[in-house]
Amino acid sequence: MATDTATDVFEEHRPVLTGVAYRMLGRVADAEDVVQEAWLRWSGADRTDVREPRGYLVRITTRLAIDRLRHVQSRREAYVGPWLPEPYVTDFGDTVPDTAERAVLADSVSLAVLVVLESLSPLERAVFVLREAFGYPYADIATTLDRSESAVRQLAGRARKHVDERRPRYEVDPVERRLLTERFLAAAVEGDLAGLLSLLAPEVRLVGDSGGLAKAPLRVIESADKVSRFIFGAARKGIPDVSFHLVEVNGGAALLALSGDKADSVFQLDVADGRIQCIYVIRNPEKLLSLSPE
Repeated sequence: MATDTATDVFEEHRPVLTGVAYRMLGRVADAEDVVQEAWLRWSGADRTDVREPRGYLVRITTRLAIDRLRHVQSRREAYVGPWLPEPYVTDFGDTVPDTAERAVLADSVSLAVLVVLESLSPLERAVFVLREAFGYPYADIATTLDRSESAVRQLAGRARKHVDERRPRYEVDPVERRLLTERFLAAAVEGDLAGLLSLLAPEVRLVGDSGGLAKAPLRVIESADKVSRFIFGAARKGIPDVSFHLVEVNGGAALLALSGDKADSVFQLDVADGRIQCIYVIRNPEKLLSLSPE
């Protein structure tokens, strides 16, 4: 396989490899590092007998991601405050024409699901990602992980049970979330307490991620009263030279707050039955670098 051809093949599959690595690691930078390492191994390998480049590349990327995940998990144990995945700009474009497939991909990359995946073992997470997000057959996953098919099925069963027990019990409608996101912003900016309270579920939760590098709650805030008071307190303090932009991250609408030309915060809502169930606030500057305008 010529070098140019090898490069073309790798670039063709890069979106899938990045998708696998990000779902495994929850950090864009970590995922990009893994994909770059996969490229180095691909470009330096003897590809004469490689009949299915996609499967070969996914296998390399998955194994590298498992190794990276085992390393970063120890760092996350010392993380300051709640940990949330790094916001990941999602635009499936024309590459995913099927509505059902698009919904599966969006769900598998959602903040709520990725938070649950953090509690899986690296092998369980790999099986879940390959099976649930990308639809790989058990036999192919067994080859990727160098495990028996029966062992992979057991891992898949445990992972699915664990995720089902801990993931939100509601479906997030994308149109409803976008509309509520716009109303949430309007109420917060205008100081409309009654309007904001009308949007919040009684047991709404707010999860903030700063990593100790910005101001954000170090514990999950619960109840409409406490969450609304926090939102208005933060709004009164304000962000210098702030502008808000509706963006799509992790499969759904979100608010990006810019301070001048620098990303300051990302807000994403989980909604159900016309109410906001959870508000995710990401303020760790290290997780927002890719969202600042170039």
